[in-house]
Amino acid sequence: MRRRSVLLAVPAGLLTLAGCGDDKSGSDKTKPSQEPTSQSPSPAPSGKIVSGPVPPITAGKKFGEKPKVAKGTGKPPHDLAVKTISQGDGRKTVKGDWVQINYLAQIWDTGKVIDNTFDKKKTAAFPIGKGQVLPGWDQGLLGRNLGSRLELAVPPAYAYGKQGQPQAGIKGTDTLVFVIDLVNAFNAKSSAKGRKVEQTNPDLPKVSTNTDGKAPTITIPKKSAPKKLVSEYVIEGDGQEVKKTDALLVQYKGVLWDGGKEFDSTYKRGELAQFSLQQVVKGWSQGLTGKKVGSRVLVVVPPDLGYGKAAQKGIPANSTLVFSVDILTVL
Repeated sequence: MRRRSVLLAVPAGLLTLAGCGDDKSGSDKTKPSQEPTSQSPSPAPSGKIVSGPVPPITAGKKFGEKPKVAKGTGKPPHDLAVKTISQGDGRKTVKGDWVQINYLAQIWDTGKVIDNTFDKKKTAAFPIGKGQVLPGWDQGLLGRNLGSRLELAVPPAYAYGKQGQPQAGIKGTDTLVFVIDLVNAFNAKSSAKGRKVEQTNPDLPKVSTNTDGKAPTITIPKKSAPKKLVSEYVIEGDGQEVKKTDALLVQYKGVLWDGGKEFDSTYKRGELAQFSLQQVVKGWSQGLTGKKVGSRVLVVVPPDLGYGKAAQKGIPANSTLVFSVDILTVL
């Protein structure tokens, strides 16, 4: 059973307010290469970006602090407004980046807070510049330095359009106000970062430790495949430990134990992948749970924790699968 996600259609924290449903078309767990489907936001104009007006931040003014924002006064801007509250010194975001942020969202006229990540103590992450999030975010977060705090006033045309988002309490006439902290960004060249771990077991595959954005090599030993799940650090990061309920942003490469043929790779597609660990084969959910963000992990998945007797595209029945997985961030 696979749960369809609207994570890419709205700010991530509004996911539960926007709603999601089950896909009952099949019972197989999603392949690692299959990302959740998205719904496109309303088309928006691509006009000039102005610097205001935006309501003042009255408390929690520093990057990383939960802000308190005054109610908007007067007429909100007709154009998308983006004001830099504090300038970061990180690289500028570019089209296609997965940006990792903290944010607070409220309605201009009422000042009602409709969502924030600060209370959840969990950042949101999504691609920008590709039409997969609110147009105001797609346009307003491009070319901004990581480490910056921004305040956006987003008119309906750059948000949910005339239909609004009733489940979130957003009318079609509402201008939305966001305070956004740009925490990090990832792209198709992102890799694990951490301590290289010695690979000494001759019965296990060897994974290269290059972090240049190119696909690692996976060398399969001339041995019988293990009968049990293998999950070992190749590079050990220093981030938080992954929970079994988490969704992840990753780079990965998958090969067959028999013959070492590659059957899937984010590196080859040139785009990162996102998964909920509750939506993938058991070998992934069990093998990545407890591992640290920033790590490269060797995961060897026996058939009973993979696809078993069911053949998949490029994967024969009863195959043992070998993965190199770089855990970039928790979504």
